[in-house]
This record gives sequence, C-alpha cells and structure tokens, in this order.
Amino acid sequence: MNKLLLPALLAAVLAACSSTPPAGDGAPVEGRTADTGAKVTTVTTGSVDATGLPRELTDGKSILSKRVVYFDYDKYDIKDEYKDLVAAHAKFLTGNRQFKVLVQGNTDERGSREYNLSLGQKRADAVKRNLMLLGAKEEQIESVSLGKEKPADDGHDEAAWAKNRRAQILYKGPTGNGEF
Repeated sequence: MNKLLLPALLAAVLAACSSTPPAGDGAPVEGRTADTGAKVTTVTTGSVDATGLPRELTDGKSILSKRVVYFDYDKYDIKDEYKDLVAAHAKFLTGNRQFKVLVQGNTDERGSREYNLSLGQKRADAVKRNLMLLGAKEEQIESVSLGKEKPADDGHDEAAWAKNRRAQILYKGPTGNGEF
C-alpha cells in the first residue's frame, strides 16, 4: 500500500506546481524568431474579419491577401517573382502556429488526368516545402492536387491556361473558420 501511496503523492505535488500562462488582453504581440531575427506578429481573435481570419490575410493592401503562386508550363519550381509571397506566408505561419493552410496544386487542361494530378501535387508540395524551409511546421500545412478539375479560367487558350497553372494557399484559423 505504501508503495502505491508515494507515487500518487508525488504526482499530486507535481501537478500542483504546474502553471498555465495568464490570458492575454487580445492585442497583437510582437516577438523575434530565433534564427533570422525578423519581427513576427501574433494575431489574436480581436483582429479577425467575418470569415474568422485575421484582417491581414484578407485586406487587399496586405501581401498575405495574395495567395496564388503561378507556374510555367510543365514546371513546378517557384518563380522568383513569388518567393517574397511564399516567404510572407511562412513568416505569418511561424508567428501564428494555431493557423493551418491547405495548398492546392492545379494544372491547365492539357495532359492526361494522371499526369495533371501528379504535376498538381508537385506544385503544391513545392510551396509546402518552401513554407517549411522558411519556418512553418509540417503539421500546419497540407498539400493536395486538384489537377485540371478546378480551373480558374474555363478558356482554351494560353491566357486561360496560364491562370490555371497555379498553387493556391487557403487558410483555416484555430476555431475552424476560414477557407477550407
């Protein structure tokens, strides 16, 4: 009996010593990341819009409102013109671990269904890999391929196809609100 009492007593003492951090006042908190020294803004529920997402993700003036990375024909490498966009989303995710993203890879209509699903996945994975290299956690990011099934433009010319060769970044907040 004494052998069981001592571990139970020790567990009770340790549980009593634990504490939780005090609740914040809802204002954004600024910190610094350990590896880059870049400022990171943490979003709280006081600064969200009707979709449940922070205003900086939906305000057209913010780079974070831009969530599409376009690709060249038959390619899945991120072009230089989109690297700052991906870096901004990585920085947001690094400072806001409670948010998750779904990266949807898309292709134009040319090619077989199987080929386009594979290429779409490579595009989504390229964005996911870059987000992770810049500090986002793998558990924050899911990548899927839609292939040619969800075109942004139904046209059948190069202008339409260029709009369809893309990866889209969709957000979900900590309460489950968001775009997916």
